[in-house]
Amino acid sequence: MEEVQQMVDEVIQAIISGVKEVINLGGTKVVIPGNFAIGCMPIYLSAFETNDPNMYDELQCLKGLNGFATYQNVRLQEAIKDLQTQYPIVAIVYADYFNALKGLLQNVASNGFAKGEVQKTCCGIGDNKYNFNMTRMCGNNGVPVCHDPSKLVSWDGVHMTQHAYRVMAKGLFKQIVQGISNQV
Repeated sequence: MEEVQQMVDEVIQAIISGVKEVINLGGTKVVIPGNFAIGCMPIYLSAFETNDPNMYDELQCLKGLNGFATYQNVRLQEAIKDLQTQYPIVAIVYADYFNALKGLLQNVASNGFAKGEVQKTCCGIGDNKYNFNMTRMCGNNGVPVCHDPSKLVSWDGVHMTQHAYRVMAKGLFKQIVQGISNQV
């Protein structure tokens, strides 16, 4: 994890460089998304599955991977604050994908998802509780698709279902509009 954390500054710098390019091309409102709660995604849950219950949080997500995502998001938000200082007439807003996904997972039943299968993939095959196999991913011959994708959060272990993205987008839209309004 320490080795990966060392690359965070390079990733943040690439993001900031891209944002500066957008601003220099005339962008006046920029939304910068943070990292998802990757410890909740079937691809990582499957790859790093363990019998140690201390490795998981209350949502059955991997604490270490979410800790890494949080670290990156904090560093990104610090960089965004610096950008906001450099470009005071540009609305630069952070989109909190991490907490949007966590909120979705905390409220699965009220959002229409199948309780108890929230971290299972819709399009996948596997001998684990995530219905995910790295060597037989969605799109490969013989890999089935669930009957009702709107009941699951994960489409293929990496991407979410359309319904999950819609639920997240509703919350993020409010956050983004409020952030832009506060800066303009």
